[in-house]
Amino acid sequence: MFRDTPLAFATDPLALAAAKQAVGAGFDTGMPNLRRMFLYLPFEHSEALADQDEAVRRLEAVKGDPQMAAALDYAHRHREVIRRFGRFPHRNAILGRESTAEEREFLRQSGSSF
Repeated sequence: MFRDTPLAFATDPLALAAAKQAVGAGFDTGMPNLRRMFLYLPFEHSEALADQDEAVRRLEAVKGDPQMAAALDYAHRHREVIRRFGRFPHRNAILGRESTAEEREFLRQSGSSF
């Protein structure tokens, strides 16, 4: 609905707060693994490295489930981008942020956007 606009990211803090509250209350432990993945997505979509670490940590706990292999791979890839740049470069244009030369080079690579 808001793809390619700043509104696409406007409620991310609300989703992250709700996910942190749910995880803090242990709601995720009673969920099927596939549903857990959706609860962990706000951590993975955050540009804070601590949230990225939490997404990976949570998904590592269910890595024995073959359905979760792709989700764990994506979590690792998201975290690596945040480690490298401190943000998601593919959001820069949408959010009116100036990209660095390194980010522009990264964005020219196939598969750099999620």
